[in-house]
Amino acid sequence: MTLFGTTLDGVQIASLAGLLAALVYWMFVLRGEQNALTAFRKWEADRKARREAEIAAEQGEGQAETLQPPSTGPKRGPWG
Repeated sequence: MTLFGTTLDGVQIASLAGLLAALVYWMFVLRGEQNALTAFRKWEADRKARREAEIAAEQGEGQAETLQPPSTGPKRGPWG
């Protein structure tokens, strides 16, 4: 096989196939890590919302009107 004017033997072709397989494997691992991070962030946001709802329920319905709305300032961190 000739690639860019260089003749490749069996070992070099196997090395290129191994590098390609490693790249594909790394892409799958990276995608899995990103999915895990997204799932964790969603879980953490849901947990925070549930906890805030529990605190508001403990304070009573009459005082729920005195809760301050979320700030409109710049967001800090991944959850705002």
